[in-house]
Amino acid sequence: MKNLFKLFVFFSISLLFVYSCTQKEQSSQPGYVIVIHGGAGNASNKDINEEQQMIYKEKLGEALAIGEKILSEGGTSIEAIEKTINYLENCPLFNAGKGAVFTHEGTNEMDASIMDGSNLNAGAVAGVGDIKNPISAAIKVMNESEHVMLAGKGASDFAKQQGIEIVDSSYFRTQERWESLQRILKAEKHGTVGCVALDKNGNLAAGTSTGGRTNKKYGRIGDSPIIGAGNYANNNTCAVSATGHGEFFIRYTVAHDISALMEYKNLSLEDAANIVVNKKLVEAGGDGGIIAVDKNGNIAMPFNTNMMFRAYSKSTGEKEILIFK
Repeated sequence: MKNLFKLFVFFSISLLFVYSCTQKEQSSQPGYVIVIHGGAGNASNKDINEEQQMIYKEKLGEALAIGEKILSEGGTSIEAIEKTINYLENCPLFNAGKGAVFTHEGTNEMDASIMDGSNLNAGAVAGVGDIKNPISAAIKVMNESEHVMLAGKGASDFAKQQGIEIVDSSYFRTQERWESLQRILKAEKHGTVGCVALDKNGNLAAGTSTGGRTNKKYGRIGDSPIIGAGNYANNNTCAVSATGHGEFFIRYTVAHDISALMEYKNLSLEDAANIVVNKKLVEAGGDGGIIAVDKNGNIAMPFNTNMMFRAYSKSTGEKEILIFK
């Protein structure tokens, strides 16, 4: 009888242990997270008045809602990023797609990249002037080719073969961007757009799309299409999308550096991101910021400029849309 009682107690304790472990595992699941940015810069409240701020926040909120809906319904992080960035590319307020700035020659040259944290697969296009949604072309490069980056006419030819919408270069011309070129602004607008996401399956991904810098010359390409510089994702650590002075982000491989600090020094996402953005970049003279989400659903959005258009949403209901610090 005593043996039976001991056996009963043993099994009861075992069941309670298994149940508690299961509950703990379920409660630690991050659900989904999406973070977006619309570029960083040194504009002030005087440069962007309250009415303009409301418009920007409205557009950021609409973009965020697109990705949030996809993730909440079980869609992948890649799907959410593509559709979210498509919306920002189609919005002339941001320096990507329709709102791309002009080069010195008066043309538009866009770059974009995507990275899948589940397998480190990646795709990018650079220096394209007729692809309506460069992020979609980058995804095709990742999924439908053996390459990581395609540039110029070759990228456009490939995108057309893949059924990506090609438009006349006049589509990208907006009066505001044209006037910016004519003034040759001293404080150039960045306005790159990006999105990072964690889906319900625990997969991370990052996407970035840009029109580059106003008045750029000689076919200049920045960090946005370069994996490890302006874009990076790894399920073991985090997903990062950057915006700012691309040359510095390339030299310091900013996006990958954040991941590496987490992987090799066991730093938190927040600590790693702050070290890179607010210490390394600042000491080097580089300005800009990043958005990031880690494998546990924690987010970071540091920037060393006056402002950065940014927003995030979590499955917990937590949501925020911000511009200034």
